[in-house]
Amino acid sequence: MAKIKFGSIVADGRGKINGHVLSKNRGGAYLRTKVTPVNPRTLAQNLVRARFGTLSSGWRTLTVAQQLAWNGAVLAWGRSDIFSDVRNPSGQQLYQRVNNNLLSSGAAQIASPAPNLGVKTVLAGVLTYTSGAPSLSLARSGAVPAATRMKVFSTPPLSAGVSFVKSQLRLITTVAAAVASPDNLLSAYTTKFGAVGAVGSKIFVGIQFVDSVSGASSPMQIVSAIAAT
Repeated sequence: MAKIKFGSIVADGRGKINGHVLSKNRGGAYLRTKVTPVNPRTLAQNLVRARFGTLSSGWRTLTVAQQLAWNGAVLAWGRSDIFSDVRNPSGQQLYQRVNNNLLSSGAAQIASPAPNLGVKTVLAGVLTYTSGAPSLSLARSGAVPAATRMKVFSTPPLSAGVSFVKSQLRLITTVAAAVASPDNLLSAYTTKFGAVGAVGSKIFVGIQFVDSVSGASSPMQIVSAIAAT
């Protein structure tokens, strides 16, 4: 659904309407033809869809008291939308959001909401990427914090000139609390993408932290490297 923000004249617009998409980049607002990509129905996609289905069903199995608790917790979980306006989820949306964060990070699902106290993080450091003798590792400023799990995303090998990759990042592994730096990602990467790229190709890696108690998640940190020999 397209979203339009009105001023004295229409000020902004986002989303899809009929066969078009409204968006914005450094050059300003634009309208483009909507393209529907091919659905490859990969194993990873099917797992995500199954998880959402399970959580949708799980909401209906909660007690009335548990559902009321989720409904009452939403004010602490507001997010800014594409217009920077704060939007609060419904109780069901919050239940699905935090449990999706927990399950996708390898933590346990919760039936009742926990306080949103934020997420402990460390900083992504240097990404080391070589092609001749394949290697891929990410340094961090410290160990994964207690009661936290880290999700690691990556792109396939890309052209060195690519800089916008949000839609191409894929989850490749998760890291438990207390695991020290660096992260050797080669095995997880080749399992997901088959192989690293040739010398001169570029890989992006993103890390995101999830609080194992509440399911709150941090913004993603993204780093990149160009393959050396």
